Amino acid sequence: MHIGLDMMGGDFAPLEAVKGLQEFLQKNSWNATIHCIGNESVLLPLFDAHSINTSTVKIVHAEDTIGYHEHPTKALREKTQSSIAIGFRLLATGELDAFISAGNTGAMLVGAMFSIKPMEGVLRPTISSVIPKLNGSTGLLLDVGLNADCKPEQLNQFAILGNLYAKHILQIDEPKVALLNVGEEEGKGNLLAQATYPLLKENKHIHFIGNIEGRDIFNDKADVIVCDGFTGNILLKMAESVYDLTIKRGIEDNYLQRFHYENYGGTPVLGVAKPVIIGHGISHARAFDNMIRLACKMIERDICGKISQELLS
Repeated sequence: MHIGLDMMGGDFAPLEAVKGLQEFLQKNSWNATIHCIGNESVLLPLFDAHSINTSTVKIVHAEDTIGYHEHPTKALREKTQSSIAIGFRLLATGELDAFISAGNTGAMLVGAMFSIKPMEGVLRPTISSVIPKLNGSTGLLLDVGLNADCKPEQLNQFAILGNLYAKHILQIDEPKVALLNVGEEEGKGNLLAQATYPLLKENKHIHFIGNIEGRDIFNDKADVIVCDGFTGNILLKMAESVYDLTIKRGIEDNYLQRFHYENYGGTPVLGVAKPVIIGHGISHARAFDNMIRLACKMIERDICGKISQELLS
């Protein structure tokens, strides 16, 4: 498997990307070739300092970088030699099986939508977040920000995408799928929730258990929780702040430690033809290591192929 890693994307890149790569290579059991996309003159001294043998990876020189505040579409069009643009070009031509970056999120989304493109039958791609449960397992929340305004048909399809991801990546045999709402009873919620419920109820691709309220998100009631991206992003950012609060208050708790984003690395764009993983802008080594591992899982278990097959069945 061939995985492209944007070495220049992120607040602490390329140093933390190099450290993350080093961690992955020390325990690489995936037979993966990492294509390190970035400025070669910057990367080589860092590789040498961290004992990364250049014969075990491939350096793809990129003259440019897309900054966080640049317009995504304009930057991709004009900065053709940037690490993100090159990564998507290699992914589109089949030289890469997956692409990872903690750089400009907008550019990653635009690249995923227009370079790789959604699968046949996908209404809108989505991004998800892993939810740590009190019983030690993990669940999935989607959408968490890609689609602020949604239609019922899109939420219905998000449920299918999330169900397959939970089954094949999180290894949950029969994921319980729920709709995030303000009450458990059918008919509750705003117009979007009311219109989505009957679609999920009739969806033969999932095991729908009904509505779920905010107080049940972290227990074992549901494995996949569906909502619009506006609601999901607010919930995600609030959950991320839980870890920050534990650090500020000096609280040591194994469960609360699981809220640290670096445990999960990044989020995949579900619904596009090849694995694209977007990392947090403040990613450190551990996050980069976990993003590479997630890419390996997605390739090995052919999650994109399974999604495509399910949508066409």
